[in-house]
Amino acid sequence: MPVEKRNPIPVSEAIERVIKQQIFTNTIEVSLDESINHILAEDVVATYEIPRFNKSPYDGFAIRSKDTKGANGQNRIAFNVIDHIGAGSVSDKIVGPFEAVRIMTGAAMPEGTDAVVMLEQTTEQQQSFTIRKSFEPNENVSLKGEETEVGDVVLRKGQFINAGTIAVLATYGYAKVKVTQKPTIGVIATGSELLDVSDELEPGKIRNSNGPMITALSKKLDLTAVAYQIQKDDLESSIQVVKEAMSRHDIVITTGGVSVGDFDYLPQIYEALNAEVLFNKIAMRPGSVTTVAVADGKYLFGLSGNPSACYTGFELYVKPAVLHMMGANAIYPQIVQATLMEDFKKANPFTRFIRAKVTFNSKGMTVVPSGFNKSGAVVAIAHSNAMIMLPGGTRGFEKGHTVNVILTESQAFEMDCII
Repeated sequence: MPVEKRNPIPVSEAIERVIKQQIFTNTIEVSLDESINHILAEDVVATYEIPRFNKSPYDGFAIRSKDTKGANGQNRIAFNVIDHIGAGSVSDKIVGPFEAVRIMTGAAMPEGTDAVVMLEQTTEQQQSFTIRKSFEPNENVSLKGEETEVGDVVLRKGQFINAGTIAVLATYGYAKVKVTQKPTIGVIATGSELLDVSDELEPGKIRNSNGPMITALSKKLDLTAVAYQIQKDDLESSIQVVKEAMSRHDIVITTGGVSVGDFDYLPQIYEALNAEVLFNKIAMRPGSVTTVAVADGKYLFGLSGNPSACYTGFELYVKPAVLHMMGANAIYPQIVQATLMEDFKKANPFTRFIRAKVTFNSKGMTVVPSGFNKSGAVVAIAHSNAMIMLPGGTRGFEKGHTVNVILTESQAFEMDCII
């Protein structure tokens, strides 16, 4: 069989080709408690103002601001306390000249009042207090509708539902939430050299690490991922298992079989499925032979059999595809800048992605490669929380250079001290 001709495309173009596909999941309705980590399928509009009434943001005393005119250190003004209310309560008193109501944070402003004196601004006596400063109208008052008015769009379609989103949905009484369905993923590891994780090692064999890693990366996105039996280097059985996975899942990920060797069947598998190949070579290291195709409204990802290249391919292409399918507004990898803390002298003819460890300290964000960084490396992945992204056409970077970094882990990062 002749060697397949492949023309590399830039990483950015590869990502764009993936996310421009008209492949989307359905809209479903879930309970508020189950909506976390989903994507909103509709705008959420304010049905009432927030705050719903003028309220106090502090513990203190509600007063009439005009009664404070002329107050200073040499002219303290006294107020009589005529009532006491907490959040959820409403005073039935109408506050008159030089009168006040003791008020708790969140309580509605009593009739006649338009300012709040914080406790620390007063000198209290039994049923009265004095102040030594004047107050402006609405000083220390949260006004009705100052955060949202009726009809304001408070959450956008395509927004990721996090804890803050849950709070807004609960505020407006959304016991049920319309979201986009999460895609399911079929994972197929290929290669006659692969053994199952529980198998004893044999000469020339390695245990399948990519399959469990892809499954774990999928579950980290809160997706259902199903691993299929390891496929040996046999074309017909490989075609059948991919067809089976396609019938059950929205995305099928194969790992291995994407190179140009005699036993790399992915091009023939895609041909048998009448799949449209979006690209089969990218100007990047590692993972240049990462391949993506579409067939019957499904994504087919052919990731490298090398662990680091496989990991990089998932982060750069599978993750944006998943977010695109769910209609997310934010789908691109998160890129920050950090100071490189050791030399990296290797030339970069293509864009290079290096497994790395980011640390926050008093000088800002720093980053170092996380260990052995060839494409087949696996241990370095376990010690990384980011990927350094070095542009193509560069000849190495020195300690102290500022580099672009893709954050791959959301848990806490190491710091020299707590802010």
